[in-house]
Amino acid sequence: MNIKLCYFCKKFCVFSKRNFSVQSMVKYQRVVLGIETSCDETGAAVVDENRKIHGEALFSQKEIHLRTGGIIPSVARQLHKEKIDHVVTKAVLSSGISLHDISAIATTVKPGLALCLEVGLSYSLNLVKHFKKPLIPIHHMEAHALTIRLLHQLEFPFLVLLISGGHCILSVVNGVTDFLLLGQSLDESPGEALDKVARRLSLSKQAECSSMSGGESIEYLAQFGDKKFTKQNPPMAQYQDCNFSFSGLRSHYERLIEMQENKEGIQKGEMLSCAADIASSFQHSVAHHLAKRTQRAILFCKKEGLLPPLKTSLAVPGLHTRYGLKVVSGGVGSNQYIRQVLQNLTDDMNMSLLCPPPQLCTDNGVMIAWNGVERLCAGAGVLKNAHNIRYEPRALFGTDISERVQKSTIKLPPLKNIK
Repeated sequence: MNIKLCYFCKKFCVFSKRNFSVQSMVKYQRVVLGIETSCDETGAAVVDENRKIHGEALFSQKEIHLRTGGIIPSVARQLHKEKIDHVVTKAVLSSGISLHDISAIATTVKPGLALCLEVGLSYSLNLVKHFKKPLIPIHHMEAHALTIRLLHQLEFPFLVLLISGGHCILSVVNGVTDFLLLGQSLDESPGEALDKVARRLSLSKQAECSSMSGGESIEYLAQFGDKKFTKQNPPMAQYQDCNFSFSGLRSHYERLIEMQENKEGIQKGEMLSCAADIASSFQHSVAHHLAKRTQRAILFCKKEGLLPPLKTSLAVPGLHTRYGLKVVSGGVGSNQYIRQVLQNLTDDMNMSLLCPPPQLCTDNGVMIAWNGVERLCAGAGVLKNAHNIRYEPRALFGTDISERVQKSTIKLPPLKNIK
């Protein structure tokens, strides 16, 4: 641990007079420091139970990993170790709240890259020991699912679609620790598939895309292409469940790229003249697959009464909501085309759609701190003795009821406004 723990104490002696009102305020409410290091973002934030973000900081490793063509866990760990001290210090100092006045420290312990999770947990345990604070272990995907409650006074239950570089999950959120898993990806995540197709198209060699992630470059280039360039049957259409599969879809487009390269007489790694068309078509196929499985989830929830009518006070202005609300989060949830497709779906099915802003869809310390606040207020998973806590690279999500979905044999009508 690079930081000398007494550094915090010395700093906050200097800041205590200037921030006297803040320091007095936090004595009467719960405030949590959140720390995130599950993959390639080092994040920290200080959030209170009144949904106020007092301070936050983030270091993204994206540009470094773009140069190596993907995340190398050992490199990610080293970067976390180098930056975590600075990130946490910046978040805490900008909050104006002493760590002595923090109610608890929340940190991501699952799922994620083992080498990265270890850095955040080790750092947090040192803070917990020094400042004698409880530790709140956080499930990364649960934090994504509950981020929307930081922004809206949203009551349980609601339906959530989590789409990211590592996961694709459909779940009913009944409470802070109560999740019903309706479906998940059986192979690749949508983010992974988007990144692989972007690499196969060599989009990083395009000047406009050189600083973008694979998913971002696909979204950018797709604006200039024809989404109907090629037609591909939706994945898993024969299965009446809410699970996802993106590997077959991705393989189809990789074969298409190879075929087009041979047709144009160019080598692998050179830019295809139809690259924008392929990007647009692939993005649409991913969005369509997400929409079809989500359509079944909504119909299942209506049939089983899992989503009661949404209270008028919580309804999104301009939408006549009768059946509840769907939330989209996770890094791929930042994709504006995918959001629009899902917006069309929820409009057609008489539901509301809420999405966190892009900066809160990707990994960050705010969502970890907020999940810590939620757990602290609910008295769930708060550890006063954290000696035996361990990180878990793989972790289950909620209670799996996906077989119930399949047994419901729900048939899907054609999607309106999504062609």
